[in-house]
Amino acid sequence: MNLKDIEALIKFVQKTGVSEVSIEQTDLKITIKTHAAPQQVIQASLPAPVMAHAAPAPSAPAVATSVSVQAEAPKAKGSDESKYITVKSPMIGTFYRSSTPDKPVFVNVGDEIKQGKVLCIIEAMKLFNEIESEVTGKIVKVLADNSTPVEYDQPLFLVDPS
Repeated sequence: MNLKDIEALIKFVQKTGVSEVSIEQTDLKITIKTHAAPQQVIQASLPAPVMAHAAPAPSAPAVATSVSVQAEAPKAKGSDESKYITVKSPMIGTFYRSSTPDKPVFVNVGDEIKQGKVLCIIEAMKLFNEIESEVTGKIVKVLADNSTPVEYDQPLFLVDPS
């Protein structure tokens, strides 16, 4: 099972409203839990996929990942946050603002960023994924706390594109 399969599974779980899904294979166990109350219980019995070979885990410290960016929807009248772009998490994992605890953070509030600049790292399944900016602008707010779990599509940063 590769990262695209896992991301597709996460999207499926979110779409169906199932509160928990577990998949177990000989060398892999995945459990996805959501905080929403289950709307419908779906049970499926599928044969385990046959894998020709298992690839060894890469020893590279980080994998570059593109981040999805969407303009934040306008809030209540008088809110000036509607002009900002929200940088959202492309995956479920643990959010880190720096590569190691003793290194400085990748970005701070007020920092100017360009496309391709590393904003943070999200650890997923023992892989450290560098999250790069797809926009140019200025960091207005950091919305996630360091070393905390983040969900798929969870807002991480607010960026002023002007």
